Amino acid sequence: MASQEAGKLEWRISVDNGTTERLVPRSGLSKRIFLWLKDLVMKVIVERMAKFMRKAWRIGADDPAKVVHCLKVGLALSLVSIFYYMRPLYDGVGGNAMWAIMTVVVVFESNVGATFCKCVNRVVATILAGSLGIAVHWVATQSGKAEVFVIGCSVFLFAFAATYSRFVPSFKARFDYGAMIFILTFSLVSVGGYRVDKLVEMAQQRVSTIAIGTSICIIITVFFCPIWAGSQLHRLIERNLEKLADSLDGCVAEYFKENEVSTNRNDDEDTNMKLQGFKCVLNSKGTEEAMANLARWEPAHGSFNFRHPWRLYVKIGAAMRRCAYCLENLSICISYETETPDQVKKHFGEACMKLSSASSKILRELMEMMKNTRKSSKMDFLVFDMNSAVQELQETLKTVPIETNKPEEVPSEEENKVDSEERNTMMSLHEVLPVATLVSLLIENAARIQTAVEAVDELANLADFEQDSKKKSGDNNTKQPPLSS
Repeated sequence: MASQEAGKLEWRISVDNGTTERLVPRSGLSKRIFLWLKDLVMKVIVERMAKFMRKAWRIGADDPAKVVHCLKVGLALSLVSIFYYMRPLYDGVGGNAMWAIMTVVVVFESNVGATFCKCVNRVVATILAGSLGIAVHWVATQSGKAEVFVIGCSVFLFAFAATYSRFVPSFKARFDYGAMIFILTFSLVSVGGYRVDKLVEMAQQRVSTIAIGTSICIIITVFFCPIWAGSQLHRLIERNLEKLADSLDGCVAEYFKENEVSTNRNDDEDTNMKLQGFKCVLNSKGTEEAMANLARWEPAHGSFNFRHPWRLYVKIGAAMRRCAYCLENLSICISYETETPDQVKKHFGEACMKLSSASSKILRELMEMMKNTRKSSKMDFLVFDMNSAVQELQETLKTVPIETNKPEEVPSEEENKVDSEERNTMMSLHEVLPVATLVSLLIENAARIQTAVEAVDELANLADFEQDSKKKSGDNNTKQPPLSS
């Protein structure tokens, strides 16, 4: 059945229920192929490209330092390429101008310390290996027919020694890259000199191009938006101290809180993040050691002098990780399947919260010391408060009445009346054990915090932190720290 509407011909077909349905003509093969290609381009290529661009934008927005580093690398390569484009500069360094570009590519790093480390390693290793290579070449030429034997033995011995040095931990941490460059340069100079006549001239040109590349890298990385490894390490220690304090308060508060159903999901997520903050401290060992090693190469900057005691940051990090191990065990106490009776929690709750608060105040005060590079005027009083809280908690632990599993004698009526109130407060060892574990961890954590305080005080003395001129608070004025006997 055909019908005509608004100048268009429309075909319909009758179906069983008495109605009609419209017949849509099939498109041609070429049109179907076009539509398929269009969908393929839109879904596979355009959508993936858009997703990639959004991800790339997010990376740059979250960490602008990465964008700055990319701009600095592009600027360094643009400057060093001038030696290849301009004929007078090219004639001055010869055909080895490409070595300057290669130097920029391999030594330019995201922070100043890493760039300095690679630049110094590359220059020193190149000069040392080049000098030894020329000396070995001269000795080999004087040996007559044994020239090949002398060169081969020298390559073997120096390559063996340099490679073995990379297994020494103290050497590997600071000069691993230099050892690798030494092996490469010495092999190229000594072996290449067997077929090259102007060996000294070639070595001079390569040293000059490497010096040009490293100089450009150092100038750009220091004077254009510098990113200091030492400053990053300092801020990392600050953040870890704050995370330890938040985790400590969160773990104790979570253990002694009343069983209530929370309706705010965002608050629960924030609480869980603070509880797990100690994990960042546990996982930061490698980062701290790497940054401390790189910071030693950096010149004086900001409040950090030339011989700033960067090694003490590793010591502070180790002290914080010992505290984080206690917090990890505290977090396990929260998830005990055996529930502690409310009366047991009530007996220990106030003393535990007091010790937790005193300990976290010390951690936050240490964080303020690191942040402001100032010595604290109230640290002695905070430590005194923490030690007092430890003693109070220990006394609370001693006064817990514990009921043993020994068979009891049947008391008389008079004894039953006298001891009725006392027996109502008796607790079994099974009930006290979980909270006693938490108490012992809090006491141990306080002792480990004392170690962290000593490490930060040592850093403050060696780094000449300024004396805090703030007046002590009113609460602290009424307290006196313990006198040394």
